[in-house]
Amino acid sequence: MSKEELLSILDYIERERGIDKEILFQSLELALVSAARKIVGKKTEDIVVNIDRETGEIKVKAEGKMVKSEEFGRIAAQTAKQVIIQKLREAERDVIYEDFQAKIGSITSGTVHRFERGDIIVDLGKTEAILPRNQQCPHERYRQGERVRAYVLEVNKGQKGPQIILSRTNPGLVKKLFELEVPEILEGIVEVRAISREPGERTKVAVFSKEEKVDSVGACVGVRGQRVKGIVNELHNERIDIVRWSDDIKEFVKAALSPAEVSSININRDTKRLEAIVEDDQLSLAIGKHGQNVRLASRLTGWEIDVRGRTQVSEKKEKKEKKEKTPAGKEKTPEKGKVISKVAVEGLDGVGKKTMATLLEAGFDSIEKLKKAKTGDLAKLDGIGEKTAEKIIKSAKAK
Repeated sequence: MSKEELLSILDYIERERGIDKEILFQSLELALVSAARKIVGKKTEDIVVNIDRETGEIKVKAEGKMVKSEEFGRIAAQTAKQVIIQKLREAERDVIYEDFQAKIGSITSGTVHRFERGDIIVDLGKTEAILPRNQQCPHERYRQGERVRAYVLEVNKGQKGPQIILSRTNPGLVKKLFELEVPEILEGIVEVRAISREPGERTKVAVFSKEEKVDSVGACVGVRGQRVKGIVNELHNERIDIVRWSDDIKEFVKAALSPAEVSSININRDTKRLEAIVEDDQLSLAIGKHGQNVRLASRLTGWEIDVRGRTQVSEKKEKKEKKEKTPAGKEKTPEKGKVISKVAVEGLDGVGKKTMATLLEAGFDSIEKLKKAKTGDLAKLDGIGEKTAEKIIKSAKAK
């Protein structure tokens, strides 16, 4: 390799591969130091190699003296070739890494190259990627040479080049497929607000339209279901429910539990839990096979959903009422659960209907509480004087 050829090759690499020529010069000089040490035959560390950036001339100094050798020209050419090849490989790896780093969160496609301990190695053309076993859908099977589309999950730098991890289970795959199939989503008219998925089984997608004239669900389904059908085929017949997203949590939950029809919803905002009441014939549909429908709806909305049939709710209400009341019209004290009689309290000296209402409102709802009460506590209540208070307490203690 002549000086002119060396400079020409370095210029080409810098221009076509984007590798700074100065980095190539420095790498060559470091590599030639090792080559020069073999030629000189000395253990000295004082060897310096300089390459003229303009002419390409190589100068070698050992212990301050110029080294000339007929062998050096041949070895220099070989070393230069090795360094250039190495740098080209490194540059290609960097380009591939940067390229796929930018593709994280998107869909890529390739062919099944081989299988390694359950993992699938996918040929992407310039490089290979891994579709790990835990990122594969349970019922999907692939053959060598078969085309596969997957979600780019992560890209890591490795010693042998970038390691690209693919996924077929990530909810992002479904979202990207909708973007490819539905122009309104790509244009920003329709948004995918939430996705909950059980890979290979069922997915719920919540969509929202920014324009009143555009039906978000209709846009995603397509004419005669052609748009969603394309996605279902790509996911090997995974069931997809498209629901309309809403700010009103009640409306959103009703949509999320479809195809079941919800009669009413009771909300507890403090615990972020809600009870969805359905007709008895809709209960199994609302819950779904092995609880799948309600589970996906819960993930989609971010609320814990408890589905109840109307008969269940009625029975629960009746049991609660029975616990609160006894056949004799007696009630339980909140503290000890003992049955007390309103009539017994009302029959105390000094206790009429108005006085009894005042006592109950103040929490004196049992004989035991009145026995322990102080005169001053009762005297503070409206309509009860000190004498009446003494009379009530004395009568309670006599019981």
